[in-house]
Amino acid sequence: MKKYSRHDQIIMATWAADCAERVLPLFEEARPEDDRPRRAIEVCRTWVRTGVFRMAEIRGASLGAHAAARDADGGSAAQFAARAAGQAVATAHVPQHAYGAAYYALKAVAAADPANAVAGVAAEREWQAARLPGGLREEIMERIVVLERGGGVLVKLRKGEGF
Repeated sequence: MKKYSRHDQIIMATWAADCAERVLPLFEEARPEDDRPRRAIEVCRTWVRTGVFRMAEIRGASLGAHAAARDADGGSAAQFAARAAGQAVATAHVPQHAYGAAYYALKAVAAADPANAVAGVAAEREWQAARLPGGLREEIMERIVVLERGGGVLVKLRKGEGF
């Protein structure tokens, strides 16, 4: 697994939280009483701001967001949005979880509007790429693959060497 500098990890966590926060309304519209994904993003931002790492808090927030995803309808935009939040906060522990936040955010966008998924995912991916510094942008975005399939979109995360 590739090692990232603390500086890069903070950039990645901030970016992951931003990606997750953009799709958070898709979860909150479906499950307004459930604040676990929002809490995960807040815990991520607190870690970025303070640098204080409490494994129990990070892990609890991530697991909470993923539990919220399991409680949402399978394959729904809400489910993917909650997973994006769970991955974002986990970036404090393992930087590569930032990839998952962006990946699930794209899946949420596609699920939210299947008829316009190609354009929606393309615009969201462009937004994601524009918010990363050059070196990280290439490395991260080349692993998040978007393919057009039968009028829809398939989003894949390319794992492998260094991941």
